[in-house]
Amino acid sequence: MEESKEQILVKRLLQKEESAWKELFGAYSGNLTYVCSRYVSEREDVHDVLQNSFIKMFRSIESFEYRGNGSLKAWVTRITVNEALKHIKQKNDFRSTVEVEELPDILDEEEPDFEEVPKTDIMEMIRSLPEGYRTVFNLYVFEKKSHKEIAELLGIAENSSASQFHRAKGLLIQKVKEFKMSKKAQYE
Repeated sequence: MEESKEQILVKRLLQKEESAWKELFGAYSGNLTYVCSRYVSEREDVHDVLQNSFIKMFRSIESFEYRGNGSLKAWVTRITVNEALKHIKQKNDFRSTVEVEELPDILDEEEPDFEEVPKTDIMEMIRSLPEGYRTVFNLYVFEKKSHKEIAELLGIAENSSASQFHRAKGLLIQKVKEFKMSKKAQYE
């Protein structure tokens, strides 16, 4: 069976081949910047987290175990998410989150209706969430973590994770509705 491009790249990375690391950076830095910016709002901090992530990858490549196509991408993404969480924890006391008292009541099954909202605007809405809400939202939606796993990762109570997710969703519903109203108003 022929080795995949990913397997060959992993072998070269394990040999600490400089060109392999450049190739890894070229192949994944765009996607990892996107992942980082979901968690970290300041551009300089995104670059710092990304740089720390690649350093961590370099230092721990021996621990990587190839498990099939896509496993390298999953590994570099997991490292980047963990570095972003580490940055958030170091920068702020994560537990102190912004409380939004004027959050509209939403039905539990109501989901943000992102139809007709450009991806860049959706990402901006997510980035504009208070840090705690944004972090829990990203871990739950994009990383597919349970509230129990999120609570363990962030050192918060499980119900706090669920509550922050619910509030994040409520804010996103509100932001999507405002976005659509402003677009509708532009065309009237």
